[in-house]
This record gives sequence, structure tokens and C-alpha cells, in this order.
Amino acid sequence: MTAYFAVFLIGLLGGTHCVGMCGGIVSALSVRMPGSARREWSIQLAYNGGRIAAYTGVGAFMGSVGSLGLLLNDWLPVQMALYICANLMMVALGLYLTGLTGSLTWLERIGQRLWARIQPHTRRFIPARSAAQALPLGMLWGFLPCGMVYSMLATALVSGSAVRGAGLMLAFGLGTLPNLMLAGMLLLRLREFVRNRAVRLVSGCVVLGFGVFGLANAATLGGRLWQGVVCQV
Repeated sequence: MTAYFAVFLIGLLGGTHCVGMCGGIVSALSVRMPGSARREWSIQLAYNGGRIAAYTGVGAFMGSVGSLGLLLNDWLPVQMALYICANLMMVALGLYLTGLTGSLTWLERIGQRLWARIQPHTRRFIPARSAAQALPLGMLWGFLPCGMVYSMLATALVSGSAVRGAGLMLAFGLGTLPNLMLAGMLLLRLREFVRNRAVRLVSGCVVLGFGVFGLANAATLGGRLWQGVVCQV
């Protein structure tokens, strides 16, 4: 459970990036949608529910792919390499969130190729005037190129199973939920807060710490890799 909480915390701290990346999208859902506040919240929940569902599904896929290697004891060097790469991604994410470096922008550029194929399908649901339209829209927007998401998917890859991979991405998605729900309602005020230099530095350093901790413990993993290292942390 510690690993799931850590991933949830990363999603929460990563709000500095989420608001800048997706805040305009969820805000637009509110601006374009006339009606009561209750209906507005239902659309925001549906949109974010779809987004989190997409994260969870891809997390399950990555976990299942990773489990194929984790079940092969002779592949220990490969498993260790994947684990180290996942934590290096975490370190890069921490630096990325501080705003001191664009260490994950190259990865987002690669993701643009997939997004170019998915984005045209979002047009049929825009503007989202109901939860029924916002849900599939959120699922599609879940594939928006994002360094944070890609870093978490690297962790899901070494989780050991589809269930744990899905659980990790679900925890991450839930961590991003408060920031993006607020972004839809209080975008301007929230942006001022998350753009604060101190907030970005603290958030990035905490995430960086998770990655450094993982790297420091890489040498002690040994045979535990086949069980799925993330669930054992």
C-alpha cells in the first residue's frame, strides 16, 4: 500500500504540471457548458473519470507486459535495468516539475505521434454538454502526451502484474483529480498558486526524492523482482 500512496502523492504534487497541461481543457468544459453548478460538477467528474480510466487501462497493459519479463528468473539483468530506468524517469520527473529543466520534453514529443491520431476523434464530443459526452472525451484526452504520465507508466511496467499496474495508475490518476477539478472551477487563482516558484521547487524535490530512494535501493532487490518490486516497497 505504501507504493500506491507514494504514487498518489506524486499525482497530487504534480498538480503544478497538470494544471498547466490540462487546466485549460477542463476550464473550457465549464465555460462552454450552461446550466446549474451541479451539472457543471457532473461534467467535470465525468471528464476526469474518463481520463483516469484511460490511465488505469494503459497501466494494466504495461503491468501485464512487464510481468512477462518478471516471471523469467534468467532475465534478472533486464529486470534490474527496467527498474533503474523507471527510477531514473522519476528523477527526471522531479527535475521537470521544478521547472529547472525540460528533461521529459523529448518523451512528450514522441507521444505527439500517437496523439496526432487520437486528437481528431475528440472533436465529435466538443463542446461537452453532458456527462455522456465528457466521459469519452476524458478517455481520449487521457492519451495527451505528458511526461508525468509516461514516468508513471514506467513504474507500472515493473509492478509485476496487470492488476498492480492498473492500481498504480489509478492511484496516480486520483492524485491528479483534486488539482484538475479545482482547475475547472477556479482556474485563474489555482494557476497563480501552482506557478509559484517555491511550490514548484518543493513538489519537484519531493518527487525527485522518490526516484533517488528507488535508485539507492536497487542493489538490494535481488530475487524480489519476480514478485513485482513496486508492490513490495
